[in-house]
Amino acid sequence: MQQANRLISYTQHRHGRFETAQSEVITETPVTLTVNGEIWLTLMCTPVDLEALAVGFLYNEETIQSKDEIADVRVCATGDNVDVWLTHSVEKPTQWRRTSGCTGGMTSVGGAHPAGEAAPPLPQNSFALSPQTVSRLLDKLSGAQALYRVSGGVHTSALSDGQNILVVAEDIGRHNTLDKIAGRCLLDGIAPTHKVLLTTGRVSSEMMQKAIRIGAALVITRTSPSSLSIEMAERAGVTLIGYARGERFSVYCHPHRVMVAEIDS
Repeated sequence: MQQANRLISYTQHRHGRFETAQSEVITETPVTLTVNGEIWLTLMCTPVDLEALAVGFLYNEETIQSKDEIADVRVCATGDNVDVWLTHSVEKPTQWRRTSGCTGGMTSVGGAHPAGEAAPPLPQNSFALSPQTVSRLLDKLSGAQALYRVSGGVHTSALSDGQNILVVAEDIGRHNTLDKIAGRCLLDGIAPTHKVLLTTGRVSSEMMQKAIRIGAALVITRTSPSSLSIEMAERAGVTLIGYARGERFSVYCHPHRVMVAEIDS
């Protein structure tokens, strides 16, 4: 089985001198997804929680809808292939579109998959977070970055119910983190009433596509959203927050979910 990070030796320049050093770096490796015995595609990822990655990818691609459709999930001994067996036949997509995701994300869902068609708009009065709660959740996201603290070079995303972190995923590809979250929720039956997605990565269209599929009412990133992700969030009724640093952040659409009121217990 492959490791999430590797120890490497390198030459470091410090104070006018070169010296040999060692440190951990994040692992990036190809992992093939096989569905019902047929190779579908190869995902570039960090080889941890591969079962969740495979199942979540199929869920976010709308190939499956529930855990009941999964007969078996197996990661091969070398860790470079995940076999997913479903309870029914599925047609392999004939065309994959490369997304803007780091490590080259792939999707078979249409390029500008309209958020309004991908999911019905969320209720306008579903729930709200205070700025203080946004800040606390970001602190919890930082505290959950186990791989990042060891090697850096990795994105972290988390699913929250608005109060606690329920699922954490780390990967070299930010889009993979949302597939891992979707897969872990499906496999473990995690379905909170309120869903908040937090991420360290840029929110581009494929990230918003996956967030909508997961059912997030709020998406919070430390960095920036793209223009298309803002359009998709607006249409789907998702509150999109960017450049979140403590209690300073920008709300790009549906600001009614950010107010003094906390989530009802």
